Amino acid sequence: MHKNMYFDYFGKDCFAAVTEGDKLVEFHLDSDGASDISGNIYKGRIVNVVNGMQAAFVAFGQPKNGYLYAGDIPAGVEVPLSEKLNVKVGDEVMVQVLKSPIGTKGARLSMNLSFVGKNLIYLPGTPFLGVSRKITEEEEREKLLATAEKLRFSGDGLIMRTNARGTQMRVLKTEITYLRSLYLSTLEAYKEAGVGDLIYREADVHFRLLRDIDIDTVDKIYIGSETVFKKVENLFRKTGKKKKLELYNGKTEMFDHFGLEKQIYEFTSPRVELESGAYLIIERTEALTVIDVNTGRFTGDTALEETVFATNLLAAREVARQARLRNLGGIVVVDFIDMDKEEHRAAVLEELTNCLKQDRAKCNVSGMSGLGLVSFTRRKVKVDNMTMLGKTCPHCRGTGVVLSDSYIAFRIKIALRRCFFEGYENAIVELNAGVYSEIVSKKMFTDMVTGEWRNKRVYMIPHRTYHEEFFTVRGDNNTVLTLPESAKLLY
Repeated sequence: MHKNMYFDYFGKDCFAAVTEGDKLVEFHLDSDGASDISGNIYKGRIVNVVNGMQAAFVAFGQPKNGYLYAGDIPAGVEVPLSEKLNVKVGDEVMVQVLKSPIGTKGARLSMNLSFVGKNLIYLPGTPFLGVSRKITEEEEREKLLATAEKLRFSGDGLIMRTNARGTQMRVLKTEITYLRSLYLSTLEAYKEAGVGDLIYREADVHFRLLRDIDIDTVDKIYIGSETVFKKVENLFRKTGKKKKLELYNGKTEMFDHFGLEKQIYEFTSPRVELESGAYLIIERTEALTVIDVNTGRFTGDTALEETVFATNLLAAREVARQARLRNLGGIVVVDFIDMDKEEHRAAVLEELTNCLKQDRAKCNVSGMSGLGLVSFTRRKVKVDNMTMLGKTCPHCRGTGVVLSDSYIAFRIKIALRRCFFEGYENAIVELNAGVYSEIVSKKMFTDMVTGEWRNKRVYMIPHRTYHEEFFTVRGDNNTVLTLPESAKLLY
C-alpha cells in the first residue's frame, strides 16, 4: 500500500496530512492561534505547592498555569519525593511541556528534560537507558542497549527509538552530539531569560512528522512551500531519499488536487459512513469519546449474526483510523453491535487491537463486555483535531461547534484558486460579515493578491445574515461588473 505525506501552508498555519492508499489516516494543523506546545521548554516560576496532591503549579507564560507532578521533579538529596515536593513557591524552574493545555486543564510540565531526534531521545541528567517498546525481539533490544551504553554521556540517559535499529554508529554519534548541543544552548538561554520566556521550541509539524515517521515506508512527500521544500531538501541531501520530495506548484490548491480537503471536511461530522452502508456516530465528552456502531443500510447476504459480524469488523478498522485521523485521546468507548458467537467477539477485538498497533500514539485495549462494549486508551498530548478546526458556536452557546474563521478562509482560498484555474479574471465572493472582517484584519490573502493573483480581481460581498460557514464564489470575465455597493475589492 503506497503511503504519502503532504504539507501545505496558509499564512502562519501549516496543514499536514498522511495517506495510506487513497485514505487520509493522519491530519495535523499547526495554527498560529492554537499551536501544540508539547516539547517546548520555558522558564517558569512555582506559584503554588500542594503536597496533598504531590503537585506544584507553575506560571510559564501561558494563559493557564501548568502543573508538575512529584515524579516529574528531580529528587533532592535532603528531601525525598516520597515525603515532600522538592520545590517551593517563588522558585524559578526550567520546565518542558509533556502535554499541551486541553480544555480547562493546564499543561502538564516536567523538569526532567528530553530532546527527541530521528533515532534517539537524549535525557540530560536522567541516567536511564531504554529501547522503543515497538522493538520486541530480546536480542535486538540487548544490542541496542549496548549501543546506548557506548553513546551516552556520563550522568545522562538515552532511549533508542525504532529508527535506531540498523542505523550506523557514526550517524548515531552525530545525532547525540547534536541533541546535547541543543541542551547546552537551552541552558545558556535559560540564564538570560525572564519568567515565561520560551527558551527551546520543539520542531514544527513538518519536521516532527519527517522525524517521527519512518521515511523508508513513504513513497512521496509533497510540499507546497518552496522555502520549506529547500529546507527539507537540504535535510535529506545526505540520506539518498531526496527523490521522494516533490515541490507542489499546481494551479489548484494541493489539498483540493489530491482529494484531501473532502476527507478532512468529512471528519468534522460526528457521522462516519462505512463502505457497506453501515455507519459510526462519534461523540466527544470532556472525559471520553463514545463511538456507536450502526448497521444502517447494510443488510448483508446471509444470516443476521454474519451481517453483524461483518459490520463490526469494518467498524473496528474504521474506529482505529478515526482515532488517528481525529487525534482522539484519553478513553475511547466503542459500542459494537451485539454478537452471539464468542469467536466473532474475539475476532472483532483482535481486529481492533491489530489496527491500533499501526498508530504511532500508544494505545491499550481492554476486553469486550457482555454488551459489546470495548474501551481503549490512546495517549493524549494535545487537543484533538476537531477542537483545532472548530470553535464554539455562537448560535447554540457551546452545545456544538462551527468551523473556525481560518478554516473557512482556507476553503474560500481553495474555491478562488479553482475559479482562476478555470480561466476567470474576476472572482466574486459572498460570505459572512464576521468572516470577512477576520480575512481583512489578518490580511489573510495578502500574499496571493500581491503575488500569483496580482493580475486578477477579487471582490468580497459581506452579509450579516449569512451563517459563518456559508459562502459562494463565482467567476466573471466581463470588463464591467454590476455589483452591490457593499462589494469590496480585496486589499
